[in-house]
Amino acid sequence: MAERRARVADVHAIARSMPFVTVWERDDGTERPVYQIGGKSFVFFRTARPDAVDPETGEKYDDVIMIWTESEDEKLALIADAATPFFSTPHFDGHPSVLVRASRIGELSKQELAEIIQDAWLSRASNRRATNWLKEHRL
Repeated sequence: MAERRARVADVHAIARSMPFVTVWERDDGTERPVYQIGGKSFVFFRTARPDAVDPETGEKYDDVIMIWTESEDEKLALIADAATPFFSTPHFDGHPSVLVRASRIGELSKQELAEIIQDAWLSRASNRRATNWLKEHRL
């Protein structure tokens, strides 16, 4: 059985499915929500920024999603693996998050994407909420 490839709609569905999530919607007419737990962002759809550009054209990427990681080590492992679509920029040096272009989200399976987003949520949730979620979802 083939694994289902992830889609951008899956990013939204998985992030919204986590408990106690609030969604901050921009008032600029763009659909670039920020998903938060306890007032802390864990998935963030970015606007085009000068730190993430196409190396050939210099055009700013307009489809970058920032996802928190548990640690800088986890981030470095994700971006070091050439098989993943994750990357970072100097702007995020020392920041525990990875970037991924929405146009490359299909390189991940839905299960891989779910694990990354769940880990992002866990990295930002309170200890009590994280512990309770882990008890319910992991054996």
